[in-house]
Amino acid sequence: MIESDIAKLDALYNRGMSYMTLTWNNSNGWATSARDETERSDTLKHKGLTDFGKQVVRRMNELGILVDLSHTGEQTFYDAIATTNKPVLLSHSSVYTICPVFRNVKDDQIKAVAKNGGVICINFNAGFIGKEFSEKESYLEKNSKQLEDSLKAVFHDSVIVHRKMEETIAARLNPYRPTLSQLIDHIDYIVKLVGDDYAGIGSDFDGVSSLPLMMDDVTRYPLITIELKKEDIQTNRSAKYWEVMFCGL
Repeated sequence: MIESDIAKLDALYNRGMSYMTLTWNNSNGWATSARDETERSDTLKHKGLTDFGKQVVRRMNELGILVDLSHTGEQTFYDAIATTNKPVLLSHSSVYTICPVFRNVKDDQIKAVAKNGGVICINFNAGFIGKEFSEKESYLEKNSKQLEDSLKAVFHDSVIVHRKMEETIAARLNPYRPTLSQLIDHIDYIVKLVGDDYAGIGSDFDGVSSLPLMMDDVTRYPLITIELKKEDIQTNRSAKYWEVMFCGL
């Protein structure tokens, strides 16, 4: 977003930017991503934040721009935690212990965010919520060549082939979509591990291909409230538990 130019950070702030994610799935010249640190570690020129990356974090602190650590690799995450003097945000990340995929955060990371005073907003992506869905998705992606070849024999347009592949894989994954209860498990896990001040909602509706059952759009958010209230009654947890979750909605 800033093209390794600190002046662009200031320019975006002046236009109203209030938070910035340090990486996407791809790394940039000054911060490495979770995907790259996990899958392409041997090819990285560096891992974590460079000196310039730390300068970016410090400048974000000075301006009051939230440092978003979703998508960042573990080294980048911990480098940022060690550099920042303000609370961080994970705008759309779920729990690794429940669903061990590269984009989810581990217990020590959750604890580090809590110590920092930040918040982790749960991502609704089915592959980050349900372990069974994630495993099936990974299997289909790794064994998709036969499907691709069969579609190419019928359709000679690469765009159509790509779309048909996505539609076919989505149909095969549909029976494995996680439940609303499984989504709630991620929220509850963070609350039980570090407290209810550090868990939030980060649906990623505009960036995922599959969602938990009953969570197809933002109109379903009240169902989360209902489930959290049920959990509150079952565990005698204070009303603060679910009210904090939705204070910003």
